Amino acid sequence: MQNKLENVLENQLCFLLYASSREMTKKYKPLLDKLEVTYPQYLVLLLLWEQDTLTVKKLGELLALDSGTLTPMLKRMEQNDLIVRERSAQDERSVMILLTEKGRGLQADACFIPDRISAISGEDKRVVEDLKASLLHLLKTLQQF
Repeated sequence: MQNKLENVLENQLCFLLYASSREMTKKYKPLLDKLEVTYPQYLVLLLLWEQDTLTVKKLGELLALDSGTLTPMLKRMEQNDLIVRERSAQDERSVMILLTEKGRGLQADACFIPDRISAISGEDKRVVEDLKASLLHLLKTLQQF
């Protein structure tokens, strides 16, 4: 009976994505604990290290997070001196997110993380690239409906 139940779950794409995502996030945790950031905060930092300044709206779009989830996280990041939130001079309805020096400084400490995660996954680079392409295609398809 147990084996039959396992097969039911293994045949569910949503379960495999969910379980894989949870396992991957667990692998990030000890690495991010050293930086004193959570996985979602790390994603915000990745975007800001690349763009330096983004609006809350754009961050939400890129991270697929609503403002009810994003705003409390950004407040915690601001309290931890990683970011600054400022009203846009051009449009006061828009809130800009900028890195602080501390936030910028974490980039050097975080540069090893992708290689560590890659090593932990044990997968060939080509396999990982193919998987990422498939998942990106799936994500874009699902977002259209």
